Order: sequence, then C-alpha cells, then structure tokens
Amino acid sequence: MADFFEDLGKKITEVADDLGRKAGDTIETQKIKSQIRSLKRANERDYLDIGRMVYEKFQDGELFGTDYITICEAIEKRSEEIERKETELDKFKEAKL
Repeated sequence: MADFFEDLGKKITEVADDLGRKAGDTIETQKIKSQIRSLKRANERDYLDIGRMVYEKFQDGELFGTDYITICEAIEKRSEEIERKETELDKFKEAKL
C-alpha cells in the first residue's frame, strides 16, 4: 500500500512539473508575440509619419532630400528585430515539441 501512495505522489509531482513547464512556455510565447506586435505597431506609426511628411513636402513643393532617413532607419531596425523575434519564437516552439 505504501508503494501505491509513493507512486501516486511521484505521478502527481510529474504532472504538476509538466503543467508548470507548459505554463512557463505559454507565458514566454505570449511575451515574444507581444514584443513583435509592439514593434509592428511602431513601424505602422512611422509609416503614417512618412506619409504625412511626404504629403506635406509635396504640398510645399519640397519633395526631395533625406528628411526621411531617420524614420526609415528606425523602421528597418524594428523590421530586423521582428525577424529575430519571429525566429526566436519558431525555435522556442520547435524546442517544446
């Protein structure tokens, strides 16, 4: 009878550990997805800013120059970060399969 309870206790511990790992994996996955969404939203804001700036320059007859380089560089940097995060997420998911 003692073996039964000992085995039951081990099984309960294993299940609890497995649930804890799965919860941690879910939290990590959601954290990475949230970071990706945040980076994409920032790029969308900059796209709008670029559009507004280009249109204003167009209206003023000044559509030339490098006024947009800073915003373009920020978008490019976040796009690279999004790619890294998506790769990280894929690797994380693969490791958990």
